[in-house]
Amino acid sequence: MSERTRPYVVHRGTTTHRVMIGAGLILAAAFVLWARGFGQFNQGQITRVMIYAIAIAGLNIATGYTGLVSVGHSAFFGLGAYTTGVLVVSHGWKPEATIPVALFVCFVVGLVVGLPALRIRGLYLAIVTLAFGVAFPEVVARLSTITGGAEGLTIRRAMLQPPTWSGFAIGQKGKWLFWLSLFVLVVVMIVVHNLVRSRYGLALMAARDNELAAAASGINLATVKTVAFGVSGALTGVGGSLFAMYLGSLVANDSFTLLNAIALLTGLVIGGEGTRFGPILGGIAVVYIPYYTSDIGQGQAAAVLFGAVLILIMFIAPEGVAGGIGRLGRNVMVLVPATPKRPGGERSSARGLGGNSERPRRQGQSIGGEMATPTD
Repeated sequence: MSERTRPYVVHRGTTTHRVMIGAGLILAAAFVLWARGFGQFNQGQITRVMIYAIAIAGLNIATGYTGLVSVGHSAFFGLGAYTTGVLVVSHGWKPEATIPVALFVCFVVGLVVGLPALRIRGLYLAIVTLAFGVAFPEVVARLSTITGGAEGLTIRRAMLQPPTWSGFAIGQKGKWLFWLSLFVLVVVMIVVHNLVRSRYGLALMAARDNELAAAASGINLATVKTVAFGVSGALTGVGGSLFAMYLGSLVANDSFTLLNAIALLTGLVIGGEGTRFGPILGGIAVVYIPYYTSDIGQGQAAAVLFGAVLILIMFIAPEGVAGGIGRLGRNVMVLVPATPKRPGGERSSARGLGGNSERPRRQGQSIGGEMATPTD
């Protein structure tokens, strides 16, 4: 590759990198300030995007980063929603106070559902999670004294009013939920970012890429897989909790069926598996693609258009939208780890991408304060 066609290299922690982060934060803040002035319907659509982005971020932990295919995350989504609904309706809890409870309940259930991953994987694991997702509406219907059964569970509007400390008026439920969903989404994105960059995150990706090599490296695959399913279910359950506040009426046979599980999985694939911002792009796809295709056609025509759009996206960017943008961006700019400092305090220079930029040292040249001597 010639010098002219080489992408621009940016090192983490440098001034250029900080300026890029600052510009991204400014653009995100500008969009949020712009979106807060939307009408009730459009602002509600943005809220739905954020809720689905949270749920897809949870699915991304299991499927994207760990390689555990799950087709039953609609059950975690519904479990989080019903946890909030039952606590608010039957026990008088404040809606926002139920979010940590939904997270904990879905984490525990996720640990249990993740146990089969210790023995099976691939298509067989997908079938197990599919059974979990299909069984959830039936379990909800059986527990009619708690969940309302097939008739559903209705959370009255008076129970979903903004808290007094939020500064929102009684009738500003939509605005309050918009800011609450935004706050939770930011927290979830930070948690996922730090998790993936940690030792545990490296263990997740090692188990995904090659289980035998990961086990040989000392990684406890049983702990990694089980905890991954627990964290995945917990984050998706948080999205379900917010969904209950947004919807106000919970009917398992309508909102938490296999179609919802497919929608979450579709959003993950479109956004980009194993990417930071793929869940947000997936949430946009889940909310807006059906909305605009239904405007163009009705009934079967809308379904055909929706499928055609999905096929087109996968044809253009098989690694997802976020992955496709990243692939194109790497032709222009590459972000690399910070250059380590030498013992003397100077940074080693680096020209090109990943290659040694310095010429071989001559005999007797100093390396880190010691004299280099030839070896046999």
